[in-house]
Amino acid sequence: MNFTKILERWYEQNKRDLPWRRTRDPYRIWVSEIILQQTRIDQGTEYYLRFIEKFPDIHSLAEADEETVLKLWQGLGYYSRARNMHAAAREIMALYHGKFPRTYDDIRKLKGVGDYTAAAIASIAFRIPSPVVDGNVLRFFSRYFGIHDPVDKAKGKAIVREKVKQLISHENPGNFNEAIMEFGALLCKPVPDCKICPFKSGCKALRSDKISSLPVKSKKQNQRIRFFHFLVITTRRKKDQYIFIKKRTENDIWKNLFDFPLIERERDLSYKDLTGTKEWKDLFTGKKVELLNISQPYPHILTHQVIKAKFFHLEVSPQCHLPYPKVAIRDIRNYPVPKLIENYLEVIHDQLS
Repeated sequence: MNFTKILERWYEQNKRDLPWRRTRDPYRIWVSEIILQQTRIDQGTEYYLRFIEKFPDIHSLAEADEETVLKLWQGLGYYSRARNMHAAAREIMALYHGKFPRTYDDIRKLKGVGDYTAAAIASIAFRIPSPVVDGNVLRFFSRYFGIHDPVDKAKGKAIVREKVKQLISHENPGNFNEAIMEFGALLCKPVPDCKICPFKSGCKALRSDKISSLPVKSKKQNQRIRFFHFLVITTRRKKDQYIFIKKRTENDIWKNLFDFPLIERERDLSYKDLTGTKEWKDLFTGKKVELLNISQPYPHILTHQVIKAKFFHLEVSPQCHLPYPKVAIRDIRNYPVPKLIENYLEVIHDQLS
């Protein structure tokens, strides 16, 4: 029995029942693929179902405002995925009259859609034999075919992609693509159970005892360490309490989400250090500021950087004017915020209400 037949038989017996596998609607397949790019299946499924309930089609997503989309995405991270998908929905409405493009090349042109996502949508929704190559496929094929080129480099990916292209089923390419991804996710895992693998007789890595050394990856990029000092500025007017927030509009992490006024440095600052910075003086000179609390450190790990955050809870008078929007404490949860800010708000909810 050849490779493709073995794979298809394994998939039919072992595939997970996932909601996006019950449809050939390209919009829903697209949503699932974007969510799952950086998200585990168990977490991603919950977000997928909520997203489809709120935005059941391209039109509803395109008509939504960005803050609503980002709020629904809150907690998933990598927010550029949501912003790009929102922009692409509007592209589809403008360029394709609301109909999802039907060719690989047109799908690939959509904002935020790369080779992998375009191939997945094209093969599953439209039966176009476009090879998918994700992390699971890179691991599975590197081991089976004994590929020693680093899979995080263009050459290694190209070799794997060519192997998939040679093997992909032209009768049901979507099923084949889902099968190789599923096989890598469930069986050919970082620590696999090779005894039950249907491909063990032909696996070059197993025969040469190199399962643990494949796939090969180039040296990891050093993580950048950033120290964030958030100014959580509140004020009271009669029985109501307000907080100053800031929208992140710069080209950096969490673009278009809301956080608090921020002073960033290359080291951790004490409160005394903080009050001596130019940013502090520009903001508070001539104003009365009371320090209520300094939080514990909040480490937050991203792909290529580590955020070490502290929150300085400050109170100012109701007459204090600052260059930030002021919102009622009770309304803060209506704004899309990064997971780091959400975690902090959970801890201090009782203090700020």
